[in-house]
Amino acid sequence: MIRMKIEVEPERSYRLLYPRQIVLVGCCSPDGKPNALTIAWSMPLSMSPPLVGISVSPKRYSHSLIERTGDFTVNIPTMDILEKVHVFGTVSGRNVDKFASLGLTAEKARAVKSPIVRECVAHLECRLTESLTTGDHTLFIGEVVAAYADDRFFRNGKFDPRIFRGIYQVGGADYTTLSGETTGVGKY
Repeated sequence: MIRMKIEVEPERSYRLLYPRQIVLVGCCSPDGKPNALTIAWSMPLSMSPPLVGISVSPKRYSHSLIERTGDFTVNIPTMDILEKVHVFGTVSGRNVDKFASLGLTAEKARAVKSPIVRECVAHLECRLTESLTTGDHTLFIGEVVAAYADDRFFRNGKFDPRIFRGIYQVGGADYTTLSGETTGVGKY
């Protein structure tokens, strides 16, 4: 049976690519003050060299920090800290110390200036190699210079998000896991 398909406005077509894995992008000011941003638009771009991309609006405070320091971290959170991760994406580090106010820990990274988020289960440390303006966002391309993960979840060369309850955004303030657990955290 062929189902009828509804029209989706081009401005909302990105939602057809959901759910998207949520990450916390660590960055810092030139004087070392840590900050982080919640994003759903991240992706691997190349294996050799290892490149990842993150899409950030120039309106975000973190955008200017990444441009100025030339690096960032990608941190993989779990559903255990979902509410904090959600709030990280709704307040600006320009006015608030997100780490202090939300009770997450900015920890020194191994190879870059930007912090990792201790409570996350995996971390990619990236040096900024290129920035591309893509409409109303900037695609920051980073070369992965260090990566590490909790050994409970990275086995035989594979990372299993079903076990660690990775966060996937369905849209707005609605989230799910790959095991089907679904929740909302209020307003988006």
